[in-house]
Amino acid sequence: MSTDIDVPEDSAVETAPPSRRRLPVLGLVAVLLAAVVLVLFFTRQNTPGDASPEAGFARDMGVHHAQAVEMAFILRDKTSDQALRSLAYDIITTQSTQRGIFMGWLQEWGLDQSTDRPPMAWMAGHGHGGGSTSVLLPDGRMPGMASDEELNRLRQATGRDAEILFLQLMIRHHQGGVEMALGLLKLSDRDEVRTLAQHIVDSQNSEINVMKDLLAKRGAQPLPAP
Repeated sequence: MSTDIDVPEDSAVETAPPSRRRLPVLGLVAVLLAAVVLVLFFTRQNTPGDASPEAGFARDMGVHHAQAVEMAFILRDKTSDQALRSLAYDIITTQSTQRGIFMGWLQEWGLDQSTDRPPMAWMAGHGHGGGSTSVLLPDGRMPGMASDEELNRLRQATGRDAEILFLQLMIRHHQGGVEMALGLLKLSDRDEVRTLAQHIVDSQNSEINVMKDLLAKRGAQPLPAP
């Protein structure tokens, strides 16, 4: 009598040595690590530098927005006109929020919020002027910015005079902001910066039209564009 035991073919399982089973896993881990390194490398490589248009735009537009917010607060406390108060409120909230975004970008990019570079240096020499100061006004102001003397006049003005001066200064201020945002759109291919710059162009052009109508109702004309 035979003592051999037949084993079913489907129960015979070939087991690979442990070292061979680990090879595919180690290969997958290596591929994933390589992918992470590449993502980190290209992310770092694509981060705007200190002299980049994106960094310059964020810094300069942050300063530009700060003055607009200051003027809007001045006007809000001087007028009882509901349309003007609503406009001032919109400028305060919108431009304060955008300024926070600019500062957040700089922090994300590992850059200081201030720099020794001249204002508007990022825009000069790129089809917007030939040198670091050519885009600035003769007294060193950025496009559309009110002078100290104009701000003092706004603080001291009352009634209809304050409303007219505010509208004149803010129209010109918005025109300068639009010019800066258009400059960024010509120089940057970074999506989030371009999106906000285009929003500034659209929203401030819309507000310029509203302010021109409010100014005309008061029998006054805008200041010369920057």
